[in-house]
Amino acid sequence: MAFLKFNKSELVNLSYSLKREILGANKTGAYCNTSIVTCNTRRYHGLLAVTLDRFGGDKFLLLSAVDETLIVNGKQFNLGIHCYGDIYEPRGHKYVVDFSADPVPQITYKVGEIVFRKSLLLAQDKDQVLVKYELLESPADAVLQLRPFLAFRNIHALTCRNDEADTSYSEVKNGVSFRMYANFPDLNLQFSDKSAKFRYDPVWNLNITYSDEYRRGYDCREDLFVPGFFEMKLKASGSVILSASLIEEDPAGFRKKFSSYLAGKMSVTSNHEQLLRCADLLITNHNGRKKINAGFSWMYTGLLRETLQALPGLTLYGLKDPSQFEEILDNLVADEQDRLFRRTTQVEAPLYLASVLQAYIEFGADEKSVWKKYGSVVKGIIESYLPGERREVSMQPNGLLWAQLDGVALSWMNAYINGRAVTERAGYQVETNAFWYNSICFAIDMEAKYGGKRSDFISKWTGIRDLVKANYQSVFWNAGQGCLADYVDNSGQNNDVRPNQLYAVWVKNSPVDEELASSILRVIDNELLTARGIRTLSPRDVKYKGVYEGTQLERDLAYHQGCTRPFLLEPYVEVCFRVKGPAFWKKAEWLCEGFYEDLGKHGVGAFSELYDGDPPHEPHGAISSALSTAALLSVEYLMEKYKEA
Repeated sequence: MAFLKFNKSELVNLSYSLKREILGANKTGAYCNTSIVTCNTRRYHGLLAVTLDRFGGDKFLLLSAVDETLIVNGKQFNLGIHCYGDIYEPRGHKYVVDFSADPVPQITYKVGEIVFRKSLLLAQDKDQVLVKYELLESPADAVLQLRPFLAFRNIHALTCRNDEADTSYSEVKNGVSFRMYANFPDLNLQFSDKSAKFRYDPVWNLNITYSDEYRRGYDCREDLFVPGFFEMKLKASGSVILSASLIEEDPAGFRKKFSSYLAGKMSVTSNHEQLLRCADLLITNHNGRKKINAGFSWMYTGLLRETLQALPGLTLYGLKDPSQFEEILDNLVADEQDRLFRRTTQVEAPLYLASVLQAYIEFGADEKSVWKKYGSVVKGIIESYLPGERREVSMQPNGLLWAQLDGVALSWMNAYINGRAVTERAGYQVETNAFWYNSICFAIDMEAKYGGKRSDFISKWTGIRDLVKANYQSVFWNAGQGCLADYVDNSGQNNDVRPNQLYAVWVKNSPVDEELASSILRVIDNELLTARGIRTLSPRDVKYKGVYEGTQLERDLAYHQGCTRPFLLEPYVEVCFRVKGPAFWKKAEWLCEGFYEDLGKHGVGAFSELYDGDPPHEPHGAISSALSTAALLSVEYLMEKYKEA
């Protein structure tokens, strides 16, 4: 991204460069992810990870890394870098003089009079990564040696030296192929230059350490198999392209393909264009079925809550593509029947569908057609919350939903420590019941218009709607604090100041009086709002953890106990515009600007899952989050609506 700036003098500083990750993703579900100096710091890092249906649709890392060695005038320079405990070897990062990410990641090395560059490009239509090596300047021809590090494992796992691994290889055109374990696909390593020769010199590279996993208290060491090395001559101003692919490719087309892919890359010159690029990367089309990836690199694709929350922002407000909205939603409904109608540990998630359809209609969809297609789904979800239908949540005599499953966190705040929920929130949850009321109101309204003259649904649910409305505010409102309780259990109101109450004034059919919105916003402004999203807990609370660092225990304590969430800006900004009108526009702009300032760190060019609750609000979590990206697109859309005013 040409508009992104990096401190070139800091590239050789590992404390700077290892925190910045590059990411390539495509529609097949494959990705390429590593640090800007190509030192892998997470188990999820690698040059080619792919989605394998034969193993249940999980992602598997095949090619972890490729180490480059340049030999010029008899002198050898190793450009690779790996961590072994607290030692980095070889230390190829010390030769890095430049990094850019537009249109693809490029790392430039300088060794005396030698200038060498490599570019990483993930094919958009197949499981293939292309790496272009260019000898830009050199006092003499060079010999280039490339050593592949093979993993052949699930991205969530680690591997070690073992006797089951097949360390043999097969020859393919301009290269060789490997299949380390049964049922895996072949990994074909091929070159544009037919003079490239493979030297078989098998060795297990032991105890490679992933510093990010170590820092977070996870298993962090693994052994990777290096089968040997490729060797070829490279003239000054010459280049060669390495292809890693699941099928044998035609090497004659590598250069043309690389140039073609490069030319097809969307030019990014603004923050909005970068948002659109990220939105597109987060939508996969594996086997012709479009889904939303919750976040790279370790989050899953097609999750219920994440898909519903991100869907309008990514497809409608960002890509302006209603057909893609419906295609993804149709696939989600087909895949998530159990969670939608029978059981889920995020009890608010199925009820979010009504808000998604309301957004679709507000965007311009024909509401009669929407209800004809999705009305039975919405009504079925509502019916599933009646007594005896779900084990984890049920409607009570007062019309409200009570969620409880001992020891289980039944909401999006679902971190666990040693098997125990950090925020169990058993009882009446403030956001779940807001979505509940909104869903019933929406369904009754649509049924009244398009459900026929005598709708049994309207007769059955009108009284329940009125009952929920009559009880919601009295159950949750805390006049002393001027805001809503986070949940209510047998002990009474839990008055932790959290952002979940936002949804009570955000939903189209709010169960609280309109005048309460200003008071709720005042509390959120004073205790939860930051320059990087909304905190998950007030700093005044003794449980508050303002920094997402340390062991897994420490991080899980902070995850929903202080960390900010960018995705919460969507409901916050919309409510602020409703209450404050166009006067809020400048504040909304300011709330977005900080995320664009961070595009050069954590995930380069991507929008992070979460931030520290304390200043300076450093980014953490998934480096490219569907929820964060969608929220910023939604805020932009709202700002555009209010811009003229």
